[in-house]
Amino acid sequence: MAKEVFFDPSDIIVSKTDVKGRITYANRTFCDICGFDLPDLIGQPHSIIRHDDMPRAVFKLLWERLGVGDEVFAYVKNRTKSNDYYWVFAHVTPTMGVDGSVTGYHSSRRVPDHNLVANVIEPLYEKLLAEERSEANRKTGLAKSTKLLESVISSHGRSYNSFIFSLQEAS
Repeated sequence: MAKEVFFDPSDIIVSKTDVKGRITYANRTFCDICGFDLPDLIGQPHSIIRHDDMPRAVFKLLWERLGVGDEVFAYVKNRTKSNDYYWVFAHVTPTMGVDGSVTGYHSSRRVPDHNLVANVIEPLYEKLLAEERSEANRKTGLAKSTKLLESVISSHGRSYNSFIFSLQEAS
């Protein structure tokens, strides 16, 4: 049975990737929490820690926002090498080259508000996953889940990042 891994609120998990999402840097905190050694992470897709409970729609939105140069904040459930899990509040930014082109991505992750995760994020993610899994065709399921996520965000009359921060203010 998978168990939740907790980390200290003063810890910051840091990683960097290239433009394809392959890990180019991971700090000691990242390695300690996820259970992978640094040599096992470098060059691997960041999705090596992607938990199956994470809706694909959240990552679709994340990559779309990063693709236009925006920073993104997100609640993410990651998996460890031993298949346990940990929740983070992630801040992901594009790394820009001198010419203004995106050369990679930087992510800093902190301890999330666990009450907010349990009462708001997990129920929302369960609904998104149900939409994704309701279709035999994965693309159709992703489209349905994305539409639901966009509907939830727009119902609050905010941008995605503003929506995420409004959840924190309400908790």
